[in-house]
Amino acid sequence: MTGAKRKRSTVWRKIQAVRLEDIKAWCLRRLPILKWVPAYNWKENLLPDAVSGMMLAIQQVTQGLAFAVLSSVHPVFGLYGSFFPVIIYAIFGMGRHVATGTFALTSLISANAVERLVPSVRTNFTASNNSGILGLSEFEMQRIGVAAAVSFLGGIIQVVMFTLQLGSATFLLTEPVISAMTTGAATHVVTSQVKYLLGMKVPYMSGPLAFFHIYAYVFENIRTVQLEALLLSLLSIVVLVLVKELNEKFQRNIKVVLPIDLLLIIATSIACYCADMEYVYRIEVVGNIPKGLPSPKAPPMNVLPEVVTEAFGVALVGYVASLALAQGSAKKFKYSVDDNQEFLAHGLSNVIPSFFFCIPSAAAMGRTALLYSTGAKTQVACLISCVLILVVIYTIGPLLYWLPMCVLASIIVVGLKGMLMQFRDLKKYWNVDKIDWSIWVSTYVFTICFAANVGLLYGVVCTIVIVIFRFPRAKTLNLKNMKEVEYKYKAEDNCESLKQVKIVSVNSPLVFLNARKFHADLLKIIQKDGMSSQVGDTVNKCEQNTLLCSFSNGSCHGELVQSCHSERRVLILDCSGLNFFDYTGVSVLLQIYMDCKNRYIDVVLAHCKASLIKAMQYGGNLDSENPVFFESISSAIDAIQIHRVRLTSRSRWSLEGFLDAHRNLLKSGKVLFTQ
Repeated sequence: MTGAKRKRSTVWRKIQAVRLEDIKAWCLRRLPILKWVPAYNWKENLLPDAVSGMMLAIQQVTQGLAFAVLSSVHPVFGLYGSFFPVIIYAIFGMGRHVATGTFALTSLISANAVERLVPSVRTNFTASNNSGILGLSEFEMQRIGVAAAVSFLGGIIQVVMFTLQLGSATFLLTEPVISAMTTGAATHVVTSQVKYLLGMKVPYMSGPLAFFHIYAYVFENIRTVQLEALLLSLLSIVVLVLVKELNEKFQRNIKVVLPIDLLLIIATSIACYCADMEYVYRIEVVGNIPKGLPSPKAPPMNVLPEVVTEAFGVALVGYVASLALAQGSAKKFKYSVDDNQEFLAHGLSNVIPSFFFCIPSAAAMGRTALLYSTGAKTQVACLISCVLILVVIYTIGPLLYWLPMCVLASIIVVGLKGMLMQFRDLKKYWNVDKIDWSIWVSTYVFTICFAANVGLLYGVVCTIVIVIFRFPRAKTLNLKNMKEVEYKYKAEDNCESLKQVKIVSVNSPLVFLNARKFHADLLKIIQKDGMSSQVGDTVNKCEQNTLLCSFSNGSCHGELVQSCHSERRVLILDCSGLNFFDYTGVSVLLQIYMDCKNRYIDVVLAHCKASLIKAMQYGGNLDSENPVFFESISSAIDAIQIHRVRLTSRSRWSLEGFLDAHRNLLKSGKVLFTQ
């Protein structure tokens, strides 16, 4: 009980120590909306945000309907997925131009779980078995329950990653890996829409090589293609591409782009209704869309263990794609984005909306590019789009009954144009780095053959392996010229003595990956400079000169001894670039110190961190009379000069004493012979 009371008192003291300023700082850090809303410029920013919000709402509605179908759930749930996650991200997110909502890649991943757990053959696609919720069938509610469970668990994983501060690990997600993964996933999305574009009945296929099985099935049943749906799809794609190209070309001259997606939906819906295409030409339409927002309901927790794989895919792929867009907008408009805070924002944008029957969400490239082009300033544009989407949910939704599915598929395919055009990056990677080019191609192939999450995992592992192989081969050392050192000497003899000093700069961390290469590079520098052989010759010459002086008649000059000490070589290691090290790196430094000592080369280290000094002193016995570690190169050279002056004066005194003793011995006749 005493220990428990002590713990409670400690916790209570910590709670009491929390100040109001700390709580305010935490709220500002975790709720970015509290920062930008008070500083919002209503006069300058409201109009462009309103225009962008209206254009964004149109794209959110069309993509919401399309990506819901891609996720194998009823289209109305895509409208909910374009409303709730946007509000949550506006509160917790830091990307001012990031338009979150339904996303093609996460929808495709969640469709795997939906089709696996609630297959289409289980019941008819009708509303005869009414569940009492939104007027939809029990089959549809089971399907959205699985998709909501994927969203819930994926969001929980992202929140856990935020708690563990794993946002700093995003450096492993290189640009080639992200580009290849998103391009491969976009190719999967296009493949999933082939059945709607052609008006065919294609069974759902998933697993390894499903991409090729789908096209094999299409070519085997090519005679079942519905010509009316194919022609309508081709016409929709041509119109969409042509008008969007014109919008991009003249966007500087016109402030509001033509909402071709909305116009196409209205036109084809009216045409389908007037021509009765649903029954005359058997063209598949969206069907009934319920009015209003649903009451909150928890996702089915019993299916969570069965959707773990898809949840991890949604968490990683959605976060990677969204973070890339957030960092790109931050770089373009010169503000900062916290990687960990984005984990929290997207995690909550998946967890909370899952209680309102929403599919997994993330930021989309097309919507973010739309905010760029329409001049959006803040997340107010996204909030305005939510108001308009709410109007669609309560009033306009039922009018979308006659929207052809092939038109929705055409909108999806054209909306992925930006991702598919990333194939052009291959030329850039080939010209810059062939290894990055190979990573892009292999990651794309893995994504195509398996899935987006598998391709992402392969790309990260491949990047780590290549770094491990390339890191030991990287240049670790750089031989500096004495002219590069900002140090001046007045005496000319000092400048001459500095020729015996070599400065080597350490350019990289010293760890087990490159420790052996570091040792080899340093030995090459020593041997190339001739330090070892010259030092050995100098030592032998000094010993011979000292022996000759001892048997001479005393006419030995002090300059000879001075040159012996001044010619001893010194190696200065500039450790300013040594950011971190491990035990192997410290061991190599100690081994270099001892090897150079055996070669009659003094080794000193400059710009050393306290941790490096402590590690070297703990790891080995640096038995030296002189200091080894210095704050700078200049202080190291100062110490070398002072030490040489002391050695020279000490040698002069010892030589004079030796000559006096030798003369006394000669006078006393105790020496048998002299030379």
